[in-house]
Amino acid sequence: MAGLPGLQLLPPEVELETKAVLKQLSRSHRYLAELKGYAGLLPNKDILVNAVTVNEAKDSSEIENIVTTHDQLYKAMAGTSQVDPAAREVVNYRRALWRGYQLVQEKRSLTINIFKEIHKIILENDSRIRRVPGTKIINQASGEVVHTPPEDYDEIVRLLDNLEKYINAAGEETDPLIKLAVIHYQFEAIHPFYDGNGRTGRIINVLYLILKELLDSPILYLSRYIIANKAEYYRLLQQVSEDNNWEAWIDYILKAVEVTARNTLKLARYINELVEEKAEELKRELANIYSRELIEVIFNEFYTRISDVQEGLEVTRKTASNYLSQLEEIGLMKSEQVGRQKIYINRELLKLVKANNRQL
Repeated sequence: MAGLPGLQLLPPEVELETKAVLKQLSRSHRYLAELKGYAGLLPNKDILVNAVTVNEAKDSSEIENIVTTHDQLYKAMAGTSQVDPAAREVVNYRRALWRGYQLVQEKRSLTINIFKEIHKIILENDSRIRRVPGTKIINQASGEVVHTPPEDYDEIVRLLDNLEKYINAAGEETDPLIKLAVIHYQFEAIHPFYDGNGRTGRIINVLYLILKELLDSPILYLSRYIIANKAEYYRLLQQVSEDNNWEAWIDYILKAVEVTARNTLKLARYINELVEEKAEELKRELANIYSRELIEVIFNEFYTRISDVQEGLEVTRKTASNYLSQLEEIGLMKSEQVGRQKIYINRELLKLVKANNRQL
């Protein structure tokens, strides 16, 4: 397809399904399918989804030098008034991810308007396409400019319109994981917003996998892999821009899918084992309050509020408070005063997710 000055329209005018790409493609599909299948068998996959989306929000924001901790995050998620600004941005990212997931489920498409809504939630302001020149993609480690996005407003809009058509094209023969790599590059290369493009683009990644039914829920994230291989990410992004070297870029994204699928599958198994282990412990130690619903409530997030137990189990506030106090007595939860409310931390779940996040 003919290109605009600078950035080319999609699809790329090169062979994408090379031998090297196809070899990696089969491995990426294998582990992605295994993750989707295992997650579908979990008794309550919301536990996995919530743990994964917290890590994704944290890691994706870290790429933009927005650094926070899991401890700050659960305080921000609990809705306290004194919130670390970085943690607030991460929580916004998570909200944007869930909103994007909801919109893709409803509309069965991935559009510019969805991009804008995601972006608006991330930055908590009006989402506007760039009209002022000067935006550049810079390697955060070296400071090197790796790509200068288009600056003309009409060109940006035309490129976005082309990207939307490419994403939602019916009867497309290109493998969706290969298209994922193309879509990710193109969105980052267009860089349509003044800020928040990276975080928006990484949400688009998982939403596209859901759109193509390669996942049922947002449980695969590439951000930790990008952090671990950031220099290569920027180098390959630059190679596409300057040399039209799509093969190496696609191979990088496919490997990211494989590695993160394997890592998330491992996390899913660990979480499932932990849930079952703690369920058996609760049966032994506190048989009088044990229920599967209680287990699901206290594993739904890293923290639990009294109101969560009250609503989840349909009990009085006094009963809910009593349950959590007993769980703290046997060491399953640890209470902490955050602002005006008391929250109970699931220490084992938090420890597990932190450890898994360091392994990639």
